[in-house]
Amino acid sequence: MAHITINQYLQQISEAIDNRDGSACAELLSFKHVHVANSRLQLASPEEKCQQVLEPPYDEMVAAHLKCAYAAANRDFVEAYAFQSLVVQSFLKAFQSHKEENWALAVMFAVTLDLRVFANNAEQHLRKEEKGQPGDMQEKAAEQLLSCFRVCASDNRAGIDDSKKWGMMFLINQLFKIYFKINKLHLCMPLVRAIDGSNLKNEYSMAQRVTFKYYVGRKATIDSDLELADECLSFSFRHCHRSSQKNKRMILLYLLPVKMLLGHMPSQQLLRKYDLMQFSDVTKAVSEGNLLLLNQALAKHHTFLIRCGIFLTLEKLKIITYRNLFKKLNLLLKTHQLPLDVFLVALKMMGVEDVDIDEVQSILANLIYMGHIKGYISHQHQKLVVSKQNPFPSLSSMCG
Repeated sequence: MAHITINQYLQQISEAIDNRDGSACAELLSFKHVHVANSRLQLASPEEKCQQVLEPPYDEMVAAHLKCAYAAANRDFVEAYAFQSLVVQSFLKAFQSHKEENWALAVMFAVTLDLRVFANNAEQHLRKEEKGQPGDMQEKAAEQLLSCFRVCASDNRAGIDDSKKWGMMFLINQLFKIYFKINKLHLCMPLVRAIDGSNLKNEYSMAQRVTFKYYVGRKATIDSDLELADECLSFSFRHCHRSSQKNKRMILLYLLPVKMLLGHMPSQQLLRKYDLMQFSDVTKAVSEGNLLLLNQALAKHHTFLIRCGIFLTLEKLKIITYRNLFKKLNLLLKTHQLPLDVFLVALKMMGVEDVDIDEVQSILANLIYMGHIKGYISHQHQKLVVSKQNPFPSLSSMCG
């Protein structure tokens, strides 16, 4: 395959199309396949040769693929993206004409995946040259993926096996990757609803469902829907292939903060296993109510946490750290009437310098409102009066 001629290559594509062999056709149009490294197939003007062997729009599609291979070999990623866009456009014409069949889904998977990759490469290239608008290429790629998605979603034939709807979740996962990268998360929800309303939602491959749940879980975390985030990210982690250590680690990056906000602290063994010791001091600080250690841990790993997009989520752990600190004070003083001055002193010992009684009352009022403390503030006596029974409800019982 690495040394075949253009005529042999075109003949193989023609046979794959005639035989409705989606897998073979997908390989011959995928940049993951070895044929793209064949210099005989990297052509600047292959249109005439393609027209001699293939019918429209397949001739356009294959010609654009070969021109894309030529541009990629010359490291012209902007041009490569433009040609890959033509590949998808031509494919879509053919795909729409396949009224009663879905054999080309494998081809769609290959060409749309390459489109997203080339859009990302082109954007990085333009960024280095300080050209173009950030996210512009990927947004255009998303529009083409949506066009493919609409064709899949609109297939209302009674048969399930040959339905184009089998392509929906793959395209949604590709769109999620783009939307998260260009920060257009509001565009995710219509796609989630499309899957929730599909009779195939539990029938897609486990790999696709793991990816889908991962992104839905991340979106739920951002929306502060902790129960949905926990459900989705736990599903992804549980069903992610055991050999995919890298993917399991990536899921844990977002699952651990959710679990911690729900009151479940990860073990040091788990953190070591998945090389996530950045969470070690955070876990210790929250459990102990050590606000000083928490702030130090967040500052130490600030760059890593920002890059992963979880810094703001971990910042929310401060309220639980306050709760655990104040619970320790309650146990230490052994009274249900705690002077506000005690909280002020404790916070200053934890390195919170710019705090006064009003701020203490605000923190306590927030904890009471959120259900982390059962009690009330007696402004007249400047005391927190807590319930004699279970004044600090467990976080897990409150959330589950």
